[in-house]
Amino acid sequence: MKYYITTPIYYPNSSPHIGTAYTTIAADAMARLRRMKGDDVFFLTGTDENAQKIVRTAEGCNMDPQSYVDGIVDKFRELWRLLDISNDDFIRTTEKRHEKVVQAIFNRLYDKGDIYKSEYEGWYCTPCETFWTQNKLVDGKCPNPDCWREVELLKEESYFFKLSKYQDRLLQHIKDNPDFIQPASRRNEMIKFIEGGLEDLCVSRTTFQWGIKVPFDPKHVVYVWLDALINYISALGYPDGEKFIKYWPADVHLMGKDIVRFHAVIWPITLMALGIPLPKKVFGHGWFLSREGGKISKSRGNVQDAFELIRRYGSDPIRYFLLREMQWGVDGYYSEDDLVEKLNSDLANDLGNFVSRTLAMIVKYNGGNIPAPGPSTDLEKELKELSSKVKQTVEEKMLACDPAAALEAVWQFVGRCNKYVDETAPWNLAKDPGSKDRLNTVLYTLAECVRILGIFTAPFMPGVPKKIKPLLGNLDLFTDWEQTDQWGVLQPGTAVQKGEPIFPRIDVTALMAEKPAEQENEKSAHADAEKEKSKSIAEIKEEITIEEFAKLDLRVVKVLKAEKVEKTDKLLKLEVEMGQEVRTVVSGIAQHYAPEELVGKKVILVANLKPAKLRGIVSQGMILAASQGDQLEVLSLTKDIPTGAQVK
Repeated sequence: MKYYITTPIYYPNSSPHIGTAYTTIAADAMARLRRMKGDDVFFLTGTDENAQKIVRTAEGCNMDPQSYVDGIVDKFRELWRLLDISNDDFIRTTEKRHEKVVQAIFNRLYDKGDIYKSEYEGWYCTPCETFWTQNKLVDGKCPNPDCWREVELLKEESYFFKLSKYQDRLLQHIKDNPDFIQPASRRNEMIKFIEGGLEDLCVSRTTFQWGIKVPFDPKHVVYVWLDALINYISALGYPDGEKFIKYWPADVHLMGKDIVRFHAVIWPITLMALGIPLPKKVFGHGWFLSREGGKISKSRGNVQDAFELIRRYGSDPIRYFLLREMQWGVDGYYSEDDLVEKLNSDLANDLGNFVSRTLAMIVKYNGGNIPAPGPSTDLEKELKELSSKVKQTVEEKMLACDPAAALEAVWQFVGRCNKYVDETAPWNLAKDPGSKDRLNTVLYTLAECVRILGIFTAPFMPGVPKKIKPLLGNLDLFTDWEQTDQWGVLQPGTAVQKGEPIFPRIDVTALMAEKPAEQENEKSAHADAEKEKSKSIAEIKEEITIEEFAKLDLRVVKVLKAEKVEKTDKLLKLEVEMGQEVRTVVSGIAQHYAPEELVGKKVILVANLKPAKLRGIVSQGMILAASQGDQLEVLSLTKDIPTGAQVK
């Protein structure tokens, strides 16, 4: 089977970080698994270089755009090398092969009448490279929740792409193909967005000249999002390249959730207009958030230096942590403390210790040679059945773009292997000459477990098989996925050696001593800032009398329904029961609670607050919550106090 997977092409406006790395590592793990299953894989990544923000960043560095992006692209390539990324191609939108395809497509859409010239007047966010209509702005700013920056009012001659012409056709395709946009939350967002009406898209700019020229009107450059999306077929040699004929349509376009809209609306409509089959799946994963709050991103200035993390911990540990922490469909959290804890517990203790114990026991109890196994028992049968179950689960979860769940299944097997050691106690069997056959069976089974774990972990941590190979007879045992549930592969008599631990424990004390002094200064400054924040939080507001407090009518209410307010990321619309009355309340807690988390909760309502209209919804009260920094928790009751009861 063919398998074509892509990452988005990344903006080279600054060095790559761990958020960027996650998408590429996840795509790499999926590609590696499919290769191990024998599929014909093509894995594409690259850089999106024709953007206005590139021009501005380069100008800020007193460099021309091409020289600037060349240097940043080198960093992307180096990071992918250090992370063992196995991409088959790296596309740059400044390459001639890409420019040629973009211009040919622009010509074709224009000749077909799907692109026309008009004048654009509207709002543009340069950091997001996105046009917004007035009604989409929030308080006059970019509505992207990771941006909220000022927008520019633009008025210029432009070419437009008739998105509206294909609106109904795209909507029907999404509804007919539930797997096309995943997870379901992103799919539902896109359906609502399209049902709200698509406006024709401005697809050229005249206010700057960095980019691909419109072939028949060179004072215009092609809008970055039309240009960038075409990379997925320009890299294959569209329209008649051998790779395009072989690999298209893409099996998975993998990306962060913030750019799903471009891939689920602009891109499929472009393909429809060209008469090209649509990709099979557009998957938008969550963001990595810092424990201090907020997305880890260049715009927020809280990025983690991926090169430094790899130097400190190694490629495989970073790959493992990022893949394990990003749960399917939701955001993941990153902190270096979490990273160290996970690496010591999962990699050093669970996996690394099992491999070391196994090989040490074979060396100690059988002279360093894998013995011929004796009769099996139910314990060996249970391990064999589990390996088959884990194999199937990993395949299913990776097909669903869920590496975290796949790794969880692998670690079930790791845990069972460690339990098997304790259950069989080879050190006791070695003391009894009459238990030699049983000891041989146990040692052989443990060696097979090491081999199978080498295969199970290979897509996620490609360095693990390289570490195990010289310890386990220096044999090529880790490339055939089908051998994860085949037992009896290792030949008795194979020589093994204990070697160094494949994942040594991280010495936190030594690590802290190694960190540069400026990092410690930064940490100290952060601590001082937190102290100041705490002081400000502790400050008491102006005193009031008991009579003034008595004016507040605080009531117990039960949340009956909860849903997000359209076109905002902060607001939830709640229906609450207060005695015999049902009220509607709009609350700014959507970034802290999913709607389903609140349904059934009993919370506190300021019941006599003057009604206010928010986003066209009349809100009848205010839900009480405690907050500090980016943390927020709604005040709720644990005892069964009836709704409508007064809080005194």
